[in-house]
Amino acid sequence: MDVDTRLLRSFAAVCEEGQLTAAAARLFVSQPTLTKQIRQLEGLLGVELFERSRRGMAPTRAGWALAARAGTLLADWEEALRATRAAAADQGSTLRVGFEGGIINLMSQRTVADFAHRMPGWQVELRQNNWFDPTSGLAAGEIDLALWHAPPSLSERYSVAVLGEEARCAALPAGHRLAARAVIDFEELLDEPFVAIPHEAGHWRDYWLAVRERGGRPVRIGAVAHNTDEWLTAVVCGQGVGFAPETMSRLAPREDVAYRPVRGLSPSQVGLYWPKDREPTPAMTAFVRSCRATIGLGGESARSTRTAPSI
Repeated sequence: MDVDTRLLRSFAAVCEEGQLTAAAARLFVSQPTLTKQIRQLEGLLGVELFERSRRGMAPTRAGWALAARAGTLLADWEEALRATRAAAADQGSTLRVGFEGGIINLMSQRTVADFAHRMPGWQVELRQNNWFDPTSGLAAGEIDLALWHAPPSLSERYSVAVLGEEARCAALPAGHRLAARAVIDFEELLDEPFVAIPHEAGHWRDYWLAVRERGGRPVRIGAVAHNTDEWLTAVVCGQGVGFAPETMSRLAPREDVAYRPVRGLSPSQVGLYWPKDREPTPAMTAFVRSCRATIGLGGESARSTRTAPSI
């Protein structure tokens, strides 16, 4: 029987937290997604792993039996991944980098060429982030680095090499009532319908809807998009507005979309992220340096890191 290690990580988090809400926050997933994962694991094993009550989630006898072994299984798998990456680093291999739909506009052929110069024999494999996985594949070891626009608080959960800072702007259909404005106040957008990404995106959905800045005011959802193309199409068709990296307005302009600065909206921290329990490999370090040498963002802030002083 094959079981996804992601399901085991979710199971272990619920065991340790004793409730879905705290475990979901720790894993950066929505509570419905975590519930679905636990149900999926129970279905695969053919047993109930938790007793549900108002007080939370308590492992059943079968759940305790799995919990006693899950930690060792996950630790052994992580050690196997580290050993594999270390062996690959000695002979040249592929560095896998996840990216957001808009942020890839920051990179160029110069970035890849610089990396190839620093790491002969290595290649960069670029993978667009999956909006249904808040970790973009980092948790499962599917990618080595994630290139994200993110709130600074995310560095509490991940190691990050900061590349700089960038504003979030509003993306509006060209005929929108606010499209002619040079700058838009955040409060003017509160009653607008928004194009959202899926619930499964967890904290990313809230971030790109600017939930923190809303101060508890609910968001009107005009459409839900499952990838960048769907999101932009929904904006063009007037199904809602959205927030996007300012880079998109400069490097991917469109006549049917108006990108406007927003007063009162916090900027993003742009950086390369990886799990805190993984040491950066020489290839990861080289790619960070290549990005800093070729991506012009944030001036001196591109020289600093939050949790990776050695890079």
